[in-house]
Amino acid sequence: MPVESAPQTELEAALRRVAELEAVVSSMTTELKTVRAERDKLRRAYEQLKAHLELLRRRIFVAKAERIDTSQLEMEFAETTAKLEKLAKELGEDSDGASDDGAESRSSDDGRPSGKRTSKGSGRPNLRALGLPEERVEILDDELEGKAERIGFEETYLLGRRRVGTFVVVLARATYKTTAEDGSAELVTVDKPKEIYERGMLAPSFIAYLLTKKFRWGMPFHRLALELASEGVSLDDSTMCRYAEHVGATLGCVVDAMATEAKQKAFCLSTDATGAAIQPVRIPGGPRQACAKGHFFVVLADKDHVFFEYQPKHTSEAVCSMFRGFKGYIQADAHCVYDALFRGDAVAEGEKPPDEVACWSHCRRKFWEAAITTKDPTAREALLRIRMLFKLEEDWADLAPKQRHDRRQRVTRPMLDDFFAWAEGVFARVRDVRGPVATAFGYAIRQREALRRFLDDGRLRLENNAAERALRSSIAIGRKAWLFFGSDDHAQSAANLFSLIASCQLHHLDAEAYLADVIRVLPYWPRDRYLELAPKYWAATRARLDARQLERPLGPITVPPPASEQYPLFEPRSSAPARGDAR
Repeated sequence: MPVESAPQTELEAALRRVAELEAVVSSMTTELKTVRAERDKLRRAYEQLKAHLELLRRRIFVAKAERIDTSQLEMEFAETTAKLEKLAKELGEDSDGASDDGAESRSSDDGRPSGKRTSKGSGRPNLRALGLPEERVEILDDELEGKAERIGFEETYLLGRRRVGTFVVVLARATYKTTAEDGSAELVTVDKPKEIYERGMLAPSFIAYLLTKKFRWGMPFHRLALELASEGVSLDDSTMCRYAEHVGATLGCVVDAMATEAKQKAFCLSTDATGAAIQPVRIPGGPRQACAKGHFFVVLADKDHVFFEYQPKHTSEAVCSMFRGFKGYIQADAHCVYDALFRGDAVAEGEKPPDEVACWSHCRRKFWEAAITTKDPTAREALLRIRMLFKLEEDWADLAPKQRHDRRQRVTRPMLDDFFAWAEGVFARVRDVRGPVATAFGYAIRQREALRRFLDDGRLRLENNAAERALRSSIAIGRKAWLFFGSDDHAQSAANLFSLIASCQLHHLDAEAYLADVIRVLPYWPRDRYLELAPKYWAATRARLDARQLERPLGPITVPPPASEQYPLFEPRSSAPARGDAR
C-alpha cells in the first residue's frame, strides 16, 4: 500500500464516522422534539383534567353561587377598574346629571344619593298590623288581685296557631212533590251542580288545598296523606294523583288562552328549560324500566303571564312548536335547540324570525368557572368588566325604559365595544388551547350579537335570571321532593298547574283561593272566554260574579255577559310594559 493512501483512508473513515454521528444526533433531535411535544400535550391534558376536576368538585361540594371577592378583583385590576369607572363617568356625565328626565334617584337615610339598595333590619314586626284574630290572655297575681289597685297591663304580642279544621260539605238538593193535572204526584229533585270532577268526593276548596300543597309548596302527596291521617282524614295518595291529573288537564284551556295571548301581544318571551324524570309505562310481566327524561320549559311573557310547558324531548322541533308564529324578542341561553327558532323555522316563509336576546349571567358563569378553576387573570378581568355592566343596570333599574335606553347608548355601548375588542385579542391567543378560558371567551365572541341585543330597547333585560328562578322554585324544588312524574300526561297536567300558580304569584293572588274559585267557575264558563279566568284578569272577572254564589262551597254560578266598552276587562295595550317591572 502506498504511504500516501493511509491518511486518505483515515480521513474517509473519520468523515463516515462524523456522518454517522450527525445522523444519530439528527435522529435524537427529532425524537427529543417528539417526546417534548408528547410531554407538552400530556401536560396540557393534565392541566385540563385538573381544572375540570376542580370545577366538578366545586359544583358538587361547594356553594353553586357565583361568589368571588370583588374587592380583590379591583385590587388586581386597579388600572382597568379606574379606566372603566372613568369611561362610565365621562360618557354618563350628561345623562346622570340631568334632572329633566323625571327620574328620581334613590337616596340613603341621610339624604345622599345611593345607587345600591341597602337593607336594614326592621326589628320585631308589629303583629297587630297583620289584621289577624286576637286572643287575649291576662296573667294576674293571685296574691295582689283584689287587694291592690290594678292600673293596667304590660302587653306583649306573640304569634299563635291552631290547626285549620277540615270540614264536610253536605250537598242537600231539595226534593219537591208536584201534582200533575190528572192528580198524580211526582217527586222532583234539583239537579246536582256542575263539577270539574264528576262524582268525586272532594269539594273545590279541598282540591285547591291539595294542589297548592304540592305544586306551590312542594309537598309530595304521600307525605300530605300522612298529615291528613294525623287529623283523622283518610285520603290515599293515588286519589290525590287522579285529581291532580284530571284537574290540571282540564285547566289547560286557561293556560292555552294565556299562551295564545302571549304570542300575539308580548314584547319579549323569556324561556329556559330543565329536565325531569318520567315514570315509564309498566309492562305486565316484564322487567322494571328506568325513568325516562322529559323537559319542562318555562316562558315569561312580559308582566302578563308565566306558563310552563312539558315536552318529552328537548329538541328544535319542540321549541319551534312552542313559539310558532311569535315575531318579537326571545331571551334564552345559547343552547343549540334554539338555533332553528332564530333561523325562522317557526314563522312563515318570508317573515322575520324572532330576535335572539342572550343572557349575560350565562356568559358570566363561564368566566367564573374559568377564573375559579384556572386562576387565569384574563378570566378574572372579564368578571370585573361584566360586573360593571350589572352595576350600571342596577343603578338604572328605576328608570323608565326610554331613559334606560338612552343611558345604555351613551355609557354601555362604548363599554361593550371595548370589552369585545379586548376579548377578541385574548381569544386569538387562547383559542388553540382547549380549556375553560378558551370556552368562556369563545362563548362571548360567538354570542356577541345576541349579548348586545339588550341595547336595542330599554325594556330588554341584561339577564334571564327570572326564568331560571321560576324553574328553580317549582320544577327543581319539586323533583327533589317527589322524584318523578307518573306519565307524560301527568307531567303536562302539572305544567298547567305550575303555570297558574306562578301567574298568581306574579299578580299577587292567593293561589289556593284562586284555584278554588276557578275550579268552581270553569264548568259553567263559555269556551270562547277562557282568557277571562287567567290570573292577570281574575280580579276584574271575580268582581263581576255574584259574591253570594262564590261564598258557598258548592252551587251554580251565574256567568256575567262579556265585558262591555263601558266596563272593559282587558286594558288596551298601546305599548308593552317593561319586563323589568314584572320581575
